[in-house]
Amino acid sequence: MALNLDGKKAVVEEVAVYAAKAFSAVAAEYRGLSVTELTELRKTARETGVYLRVVKNTLARRAVAGTEFECMQSGLVGPLLLAFSMEDPGSAGRLIHDFAKTHDKLVTKVVAIGGQAYGPAELARLASLPTRDQGIAMLMSVMKAPVGKLARTLAAVRDQKEAA
Repeated sequence: MALNLDGKKAVVEEVAVYAAKAFSAVAAEYRGLSVTELTELRKTARETGVYLRVVKNTLARRAVAGTEFECMQSGLVGPLLLAFSMEDPGSAGRLIHDFAKTHDKLVTKVVAIGGQAYGPAELARLASLPTRDQGIAMLMSVMKAPVGKLARTLAAVRDQKEAA
């Protein structure tokens, strides 16, 4: 169904709001996917904190204009869906990467993060970024290591003095 001017403005405004808040974005071609497969992808996107939208390319270009995803504009060609990571930088990449493993018709076209657009080869790197909780756990383990080493050293010194 064709959108009227007000409908198009609403779509551009909605996508622009999400693009302004997102950490990263992935544009992927969905040609050949069935409605059931797209519904499955949308369901997974909702569960993982990814905003997923099929948008006409001209509307998508207008929506990302003025955001850090403006760099994607030249790659928005063909029937695409946009996935924006709303909770952590790698969530959209993980969603598309994992779904594409079982559905070869979903083809990544553009990956964008930090104001830079990358080719589809970078999707795996984006997907491998840790979640917020994983990042905090990694940071805490790095911070905890010197304290643990100090405690073991002090215990060794105490044990050595007791033995003497």
